[in-house]
Amino acid sequence: MTDPTWTSVLPPILAIGLAIWSRQVYLSLAGGLWLAWTILESWNPLTGLASAIEGTIAVFGDPGDAKVIIFTLVIGAMIATIQASGGVLGFVRTLEERQWVDSAKRSQLVAWLAGVLIFIESNITVLVAGTVARPLCDRYRCSREKLAYIIDSTSAPICILIPLNAWGAYNLQLLEGLGVENALGVFIQSIAFNFYAFAAVLLVLVVILFDLNIGPMRKAEERTAGGEVLWPDSTPMIDEEVLSTEPDPGIPARASNMIVPITAMVLFMPIGLWITGNGDIREGSGSTSVLWSVMVGLAVSWAMLLSQRIFNVDQLVKVALKGAGALVPLALILLLALALGDSIRDLGTGQFVAQVTAGTMPNFVYLPLLFVVSGGIAFSTGTSWGTFAIMLPIAVPAASTLGLPLAPFVAASLAGGIFGDHCSPISDTTIISSMAAATDHVDHVRTQIPYALIGGAVAIVCFAVLGATL
Repeated sequence: MTDPTWTSVLPPILAIGLAIWSRQVYLSLAGGLWLAWTILESWNPLTGLASAIEGTIAVFGDPGDAKVIIFTLVIGAMIATIQASGGVLGFVRTLEERQWVDSAKRSQLVAWLAGVLIFIESNITVLVAGTVARPLCDRYRCSREKLAYIIDSTSAPICILIPLNAWGAYNLQLLEGLGVENALGVFIQSIAFNFYAFAAVLLVLVVILFDLNIGPMRKAEERTAGGEVLWPDSTPMIDEEVLSTEPDPGIPARASNMIVPITAMVLFMPIGLWITGNGDIREGSGSTSVLWSVMVGLAVSWAMLLSQRIFNVDQLVKVALKGAGALVPLALILLLALALGDSIRDLGTGQFVAQVTAGTMPNFVYLPLLFVVSGGIAFSTGTSWGTFAIMLPIAVPAASTLGLPLAPFVAASLAGGIFGDHCSPISDTTIISSMAAATDHVDHVRTQIPYALIGGAVAIVCFAVLGATL
């Protein structure tokens, strides 16, 4: 659709509304997808349904999307393998024996530190932090909603502040494609102005240290303190059997069986970017590198367990398939989210939102409005990367036309994309955070939004002050 209209915002509104009302993520995404294609098919609901099915299947035709879905299954196999090997239990026992973790607060700090230190790729960050901290949080009665908030708010916000990872490579490609001279220098300068990313990461630390539980999070913490892991009507985003940290009888609990594979996975990410970028890490493929990294981690785990004679190949295959099968529901959600994202792009939702607000930005409020518009697009589309692709081509020429520094405009676009993505129930990062924490997805969104709004308000004020000084 070359000339998007107001109807282009209806599908994401329907998906978000259904998710909040029904608490059924599958139904919500499918409903938004059907409406999007119904609009594209001139409001014919039957051909819209047929096209929605074809559009979902077409997701597999995009190599990047297919790799994300396969990555989900492989990470499920790796998580199950590490759990069955006694690695998680060994790690937890090591922390407790050395008295590094003996409270809910310290278990939350473990999740925060994992999110800050593992900055290679947001999905890896979320999954590693969730795998490590979830058993600790369960043991010391920290709600899974709070864990989901911690790992969600220390994944993308940290990754966007690092130039040489998958996020940095993607945004550098966008800036270079827009003809920005010294794109790396501009991106590095923009980091200092990415107020939402800093606010989100620091706010999480403050929440942990001072036990600040706002709105729905307070109720979730009170429920967990009373011994209830989830609300009675909640549905965790992962099979509970995969969450068990207890290995089979006779298998020793060794922390190395978790630490070594995860370390190998994280360290291989920049290698993958270097290989796929033909020697230039900035040109590397994030989706390919992430998939390779997880496969390397799984291979290292298998090699260790075979050498320790804990499992044979047949047993490892069965464990891996069980883990992959447990994450099939998540893979289905990602498939629907990607298909919805493609249809929303065809409708021109992001372009419509940007066009409606573009003429309302006087110089002294340009940065905060740019942040808000980016946030609205990310919230509506469920993708921060897609928002970057929409907003940077607007922000870069706007800064040039106004004769203002480019870095703050880049920062406002990137920060808004992260903010909107955090608030959106159809965001893949938000969905994966719910899975990694094994909590109900809608519960995660409800408890996280108040904190995201606080971070967003801080960012708006900071961008307004910065804009007034330009």
